[in-house]
Amino acid sequence: MATSSLLLLLADGRFPAGAHAHSGGLEAAVAAGRVTGLASLEAFLAGRLATAGLVGAAFAAAAHRAVTSAGPAVRGSTLASLDAELDARTAAPALRTVSRRQGRALLRAGRAIWPEAPFDDLPATPGGAHQPLVLGLLCATAGLNRAETATVAAHGTVTGAASAAVRLLGLDPYRVQALLVGLAGRCDGTAAAAARAADDPPEWLPAAAAPLADIHAEAHATWEVRLFAS
Repeated sequence: MATSSLLLLLADGRFPAGAHAHSGGLEAAVAAGRVTGLASLEAFLAGRLATAGLVGAAFAAAAHRAVTSAGPAVRGSTLASLDAELDARTAAPALRTVSRRQGRALLRAGRAIWPEAPFDDLPATPGGAHQPLVLGLLCATAGLNRAETATVAAHGTVTGAASAAVRLLGLDPYRVQALLVGLAGRCDGTAAAAARAADDPPEWLPAAAAPLADIHAEAHATWEVRLFAS
């Protein structure tokens, strides 16, 4: 399969990794009255790109670099360091759980599609590796480069929430897609910055935070009835 097709496959929300079950924090933001329409949705998505998007894309690109430029022993220790550093950057326990759960789901899909991938190099942490690390490993196995890996990661942080907005707020899906087109340049810029940052040691990778998103995630995890897992 051509590289461009593989990029589209991994960036597709229909890829069987469970992304459709998550709103990226939007459900709690809607319930709190902070996202009510297209304008506030655009601000929410821009904030996602600048924080979770940048961090996730940088760690996915760094995992890609570890898989493609190091031997097995170094790969394993680097991926373990990346997992610990990403854990430290994820302040909310609920979001750490979500990231590892999504990592497990992506890993199941990856094992079925690319059984030759070096899955044993992923850290054997309780709950499984964080999703960006699994994504970086799979993108490397699929033959994508570091910039493409960062693009897939950054893209995923906004498209899932945008799709959730249609269901949560009843927004016009055409206008939501137009909004995403308007954010494409910002998404590409985030991915480019993340790909450059991947050259740094794990402890120097971006640590952009969104405290309100952490608070919303913890509150959302306590709901008895919810449409999305996060």
